Amino acid sequence: MPESYLGVLGIAEALGVSRHAVHKWRTRHPDGSDHPFPEPDVEVDGAPGWRPDRIGDIVRWRDSLPGRGAGGGRPSLARQEYLKEAAARGLDREEAMRTLAAFAVEFPEMTEQELCAWLVGKWRH
Repeated sequence: MPESYLGVLGIAEALGVSRHAVHKWRTRHPDGSDHPFPEPDVEVDGAPGWRPDRIGDIVRWRDSLPGRGAGGGRPSLARQEYLKEAAARGLDREEAMRTLAAFAVEFPEMTEQELCAWLVGKWRH
């Protein structure tokens, strides 16, 4: 059985962002820069591919991007609350972020803040 990889579109869907955002990250943060985007595991006809288990690496990369303005890089209040509740239920940060990314794919109409609030609400009831 052939291995499956995520392309730019698959990464975008898993992270709840546009395909354009992933392209911008790769362009703005190339290999050799201060904060390079995670290298693909494979390239097919010039198209990059990442193993699905690398989503956590890419989430950590994105979370460590320098933020804009005061307090840059801090997670939103909704994400902080979500991570706190996830930890209370035994999920480590990587598991919590993979869960959040999966829900983002299932509910693309919801923002990350809405997803975080919804999950926290489900856990508290």
